[in-house]
Amino acid sequence: MTTKQKRKVCVIGGGPAGMMAAYAAADRGHEVTLFEKNEKLGKKLYITGKGRCNITNAAPIEDFFGSVVHNDAFLYSAFYTFGNTQLIDLLERFGLVVKTERGGRVFPVSDKSSDVLKALNKALRSAGVNVKLKTSVSDIAIQDGHVQGILCGGETMSFDIVIVATGGVSYPATGSTGDGYAFAKNAGHKIMAPYPSLVGLDTAEDLSEYAGITLKNIGFTLKKGKKQVYREQGELLITHTGISGPLVLSGSAYMDSDEGYTVVIDMKPALDEKTLDKRLLRDFTEKANKDFGNVLVGLVPAKLAPLIAQASGIDINKKAHSITREERSALCRALKGITLNVKGRRPIKEAVITRGGVDVKSIDPSTMQSRFCEGLYFAGEVIDVDALTGGYNLQIAFSTGYLAGVSC
Repeated sequence: MTTKQKRKVCVIGGGPAGMMAAYAAADRGHEVTLFEKNEKLGKKLYITGKGRCNITNAAPIEDFFGSVVHNDAFLYSAFYTFGNTQLIDLLERFGLVVKTERGGRVFPVSDKSSDVLKALNKALRSAGVNVKLKTSVSDIAIQDGHVQGILCGGETMSFDIVIVATGGVSYPATGSTGDGYAFAKNAGHKIMAPYPSLVGLDTAEDLSEYAGITLKNIGFTLKKGKKQVYREQGELLITHTGISGPLVLSGSAYMDSDEGYTVVIDMKPALDEKTLDKRLLRDFTEKANKDFGNVLVGLVPAKLAPLIAQASGIDINKKAHSITREERSALCRALKGITLNVKGRRPIKEAVITRGGVDVKSIDPSTMQSRFCEGLYFAGEVIDVDALTGGYNLQIAFSTGYLAGVSC
C-alpha cells in the first residue's frame, strides 16, 4: 500500500514494536530508517519465553483487554487495527510456522525465537527499511511543537516523523535503558514512574533450602492487608530469595508497592477442608504404622514435607495412627494456607516488563501520536501499558507499533 505523500520516517528502537512500526510505515511507501543501538535487532525478543518466544495469544481479541493490567481502554484502536490474527498472518507470510499451546499461548513450531526474528527481518527487507545497527540516538529535534529530526552522532538528521519504540527499563543488558523516557519528557510528556512487573518476589521467610522446587496445580492468593488483589491456580517456583513462576509473575503485576503484601498458597485447591480431612483420614488409616513424614510425601513434594510438617506442628516422626483429629485439622489448615510475607519485588532489571512509562493521556490512542508534538509517535513498552503473561505484552508491542506505522 502506498501513500500520496512520501515522508522520511525515523524509528528509534529495534524491538518488536520498532520493527513492526518500521515495516508498517515502509509498507505504506514511506522512506524509513530504523535505528538500533545494539549489534542486532530484537535482542530482548530473542530471550523471551526462555528463548521460545510467546508471540501472542490465540484468545479472541476482545478477551485481551481482561489481561491488560493498566490502561486497557487505551489499546482499543491498536488491538482492533492489528490484532493477533493479523500478526500471525503477517509472520506466516514471511515464513514463520506457529503453534498454539496451553492457555492459548502462540509459539513458533520450532520453539526458536530466532525464527520469529528471521520473519521480522525478512518483512523489513521486503518493505525496504534501512536498518542502522550500533547507532544511538541522543535526542529528538523539536521546534514549535513539530518534529524536525533526531540528534545522532553529534549531528542533526532531518526526519518528518519520529517513532519512539525504545522499550522500558527491564533487562537493561538488552538495551532497554529508559532512553525513550528522556525523549518524551523533553517533548513535554509526563512519565509515570517505572516499576518492575512480571517479576519474582522476595519473602521474609527463608526458603533457600527449598530452592528449585516447583509446585504445580496450586492455589495462589496475593493480599494487601486483608484485601485480595490477585487469585489464580497454576504453577509456582521456590527460589533462593523467595518465589517466582507464572503465578507469582502475574500476581506482581497487581502490586503498587513493596510493602504490606502476603501470599497464601493452597496445596490442594480442588479440595475443601472437609474433603481434604477425609482424604487425610483415609491415608493415615491405610498407612497407620508409617511415620507422618512418609505419609506426607504422598501429599506434597518430598523436599517440601518438612516445611508442611513444621507449619502443622506435627512431629515428622510421629506414627500416622497416633495423629489426633486436632492435628489433622492443623495439617488441613497448613496445606490449604501456607502464608508468606512479601519483602518486596525483585529488581526491575530482572522483570519481564516495565510498568509505567509515557502517560497514555498525552498520546492519541487512535494513532499513537503525541498530543504535544506533531510527528512524534510512541509504541511498545515505553508507553504506560502492561499485561499478564501469555503473549499479551508482545501483542501490545506489535499492535501499537503497527498502528503508529500506518498512522504516520
